[in-house]
Amino acid sequence: MSSLFHSEEKSNLTKPLAERMRPLCLEEVVGQTHILGKGKILSSMLNQQSFPSIVFWGPPGTGKTTLANLIAQHTALPFIKFSAVTSGIPEIKHLLKEVSAKKTRIILFVDEIHRFNKLQQDAFLPYVEKGDLVLIGATTENPSFELNNALLSRLKVLKLEGLKEEDILAIVQRALSDSERGLGSLNMRWTDSALNALAIYSSGDARRALNVLEMVAMIAKKDQSALVDENYLQEILQKRIPRYDKKGEQHYDYISALHKSLRGSDADAALYYLACMINAGEDPLYIARRLLRFSSEDVGLADPFALVFALSVFQSCQQIGLPECDCILAELVIYLALAPKSISSYNAIKKAMETVEQYPYEEIPLHIRNAPTPLMKSLAYGKDYIYPPDQKEEVPQVSYLPERIKELAFYFPVERGKESYFKERWTTIQKKLGKA
Repeated sequence: MSSLFHSEEKSNLTKPLAERMRPLCLEEVVGQTHILGKGKILSSMLNQQSFPSIVFWGPPGTGKTTLANLIAQHTALPFIKFSAVTSGIPEIKHLLKEVSAKKTRIILFVDEIHRFNKLQQDAFLPYVEKGDLVLIGATTENPSFELNNALLSRLKVLKLEGLKEEDILAIVQRALSDSERGLGSLNMRWTDSALNALAIYSSGDARRALNVLEMVAMIAKKDQSALVDENYLQEILQKRIPRYDKKGEQHYDYISALHKSLRGSDADAALYYLACMINAGEDPLYIARRLLRFSSEDVGLADPFALVFALSVFQSCQQIGLPECDCILAELVIYLALAPKSISSYNAIKKAMETVEQYPYEEIPLHIRNAPTPLMKSLAYGKDYIYPPDQKEEVPQVSYLPERIKELAFYFPVERGKESYFKERWTTIQKKLGKA
């Protein structure tokens, strides 16, 4: 086989810490339990040693190359790495011709596969289709947009998630204690607050965390007595690390400040707190979920489109993630800040739920019960039911609530925005129902 199948490995001592600490076995992998947990898709593939062509899609430093290496360990097929940044299509084509001529099936890992344009990606198609090639791609970009449809249809997309702060801490602590591959021989001293700050700063990127760890080690090893605390870390990074704990008080303080700024219609303040949360590495889907709730609870029927807009933003954030979704979130925040506010639907369901607690099993009026059998019909289920859409009078003068609570009211509309129309209509309906 040609020299393309071999590459000289750097001495382990000269490799960056992030490369030295790359997991060597499945047990060392931290995170990605949604595909690596027991019975999950990738763990099943590894156990069965059966791999389709795959594309790993996820943020930097989440384990795309590591997982490709693990696949290499679990197969007897030749495993070849290419980077779309440093290798061109001519080299790929040369390799593929060589594979075809020697009738050798291989696994080809292409890092940053989205760097090849869609026409260049066509080079892989015939080899993937014939089974000569198991293609494993890695990309930080959405494959739906960056890979051509013909190739994408032949790949299994496995989405990787940004690592959690506890995952980053586990990786960092392993590097600090490992004397062979890591920094254990340096006996570095870190405060818990500094380690937590590093985990926050890393924003789910293990490589970023280990690169910072290595940089701190290079400086701190000159002073064996150095204690790495938050101030020491910030001095080296020359950047203030946000004091933001996604599980602690500040997490809730910032989302509370965002909510209250939106309720107060202060778009500037809302944008500031949104920016703080994004800068601290908050999950954009968490922010989008809270805004989705806000659009219903606090804007409500004063502007029903707010809920539609918020759902669209949530789905957009799912598709592209940070940093691209920052302006999408900002657009929604401005919209919600300026929208008229109404909590009538929130109060209505709250009052209805309280009533259910007090009157949990009230008898449903017979005329609106379902009557699918002759027996039920003989018991007057559904008797005299009037179908309103087919009537001249759209609102029949009948009660739909159980007898004991038929005088109760739950919805009290306000005269704001679109809800002014609902209030006028509800008042008319209430009069026809004899409740006003």
